[in-house]
Amino acid sequence: MGLPNLWAAAWALRRVCGPWTPRLGPRLLCLPPMAGNGEAPVPVGTGQEQDKKARSGWQGAARIWEETEQQAKKLKSSEDGEQRRKLPKRKIVLLMAYSGKGYHGMQRNVGSSQFKTIEDDLVSALVRSGCIPENHGEDMRKMSFQRCARTDKGVSAAGQVVSLKVWLIDDILEKINSHLPSHIRILGLKRVTGGFNSKNKCDARTYFYMLPTFAFAHKDHDVQDETYRLSTETLQRVNRLLACYKGTHNFHNFTSQKGPREPSARRYILDMFCEEPFVREGMEFAVIKVKGQSFMTHQIRKMVGLVVAIIKGYAPESVLERSWGEAKVDVPKAPGLGLVLERVHFEKYNQRFGHDGVHEPLDWAREEAEVMAFKEQHIYPTIISTERHEKSMAQWLSTLPMHNFSATAQEAAGLGSKDPNPLEGSEGDGDSD
Repeated sequence: MGLPNLWAAAWALRRVCGPWTPRLGPRLLCLPPMAGNGEAPVPVGTGQEQDKKARSGWQGAARIWEETEQQAKKLKSSEDGEQRRKLPKRKIVLLMAYSGKGYHGMQRNVGSSQFKTIEDDLVSALVRSGCIPENHGEDMRKMSFQRCARTDKGVSAAGQVVSLKVWLIDDILEKINSHLPSHIRILGLKRVTGGFNSKNKCDARTYFYMLPTFAFAHKDHDVQDETYRLSTETLQRVNRLLACYKGTHNFHNFTSQKGPREPSARRYILDMFCEEPFVREGMEFAVIKVKGQSFMTHQIRKMVGLVVAIIKGYAPESVLERSWGEAKVDVPKAPGLGLVLERVHFEKYNQRFGHDGVHEPLDWAREEAEVMAFKEQHIYPTIISTERHEKSMAQWLSTLPMHNFSATAQEAAGLGSKDPNPLEGSEGDGDSD
């Protein structure tokens, strides 16, 4: 073999077994020197074959390098996953506040991106903050997610509570909120029992409905007189009518989902009253509060709407009693703008677990200041400004004369004997306002 071929062979072996091989893990081994003369064996073949073998050796080394890099990435990924799995995954509840304007309610509609909901933003923030894996966001059952109330389109909340399983990462609230818009905030977090379900464990819910007081002006008055001020006598009458709702009644006329003989149409109202009015930006407003075990879709808005119709003189007071019978009654539905979920109650859970030394009572007393601040910053201003620009209450008041609040005895008898539609009430006892 000539000298050039020897140099080519040596260079080829150098390229295969060269100094870069320690980065590939175990060093590629070459044949030992020939016994006796200490020289390396000379490969048999032409220079072209040697070049081919050299290229083959380099490609093999490149493959080993790529495989090693992939293994390193997989190892790092598995280490991250292992580290994440070592984080405690616990059942918690989150105290939420949000302004519902521009959203199609609370509950997520998976696969329907055109109707944005509060839970769309919440789930995205949970994934991006590292609290839950991405597949839990795609299938919320994997994290045992449950909300206390399915607030309707445009409805806000100052004290919504959701339960779910998360990784308890450091600074969890700050990280979740950093991925949420300012009109959605997580104000509190507490550990709960493993089987806790925020909807099923909720004993009662308190809503408030904020409306301009000109809604209580007599029908002969200007439909939108911003100078109107609620008198003490009218406020007392409003509260007398609202108190009629207290107790257990058949509210099938206050939702489109229940038939008159369905047991689930009977709901228990613990309290309902109107607070003293207050003036904001030259317009007087009042807040109606209602506490009940659970509410059906549109129930609260219709409860408010019927009282407004009576106070304005469009309907007689007797229509309240008649609305709880089996006969169909035309009950107007007040706008959704002023409705807010204020707080949810867990009295039975607190009695059993709130002082067991492991779990905290779900009373949110420490978060009260933040709740009030959120209402003042996001909820009240949104209701006031939207009412001023869109005039939703004034427009709705102008439709009241079109309602028929008197049903004949014949109509009552005919409707009373009608069996309920089996499709009505399909949402069950879930709180839907």
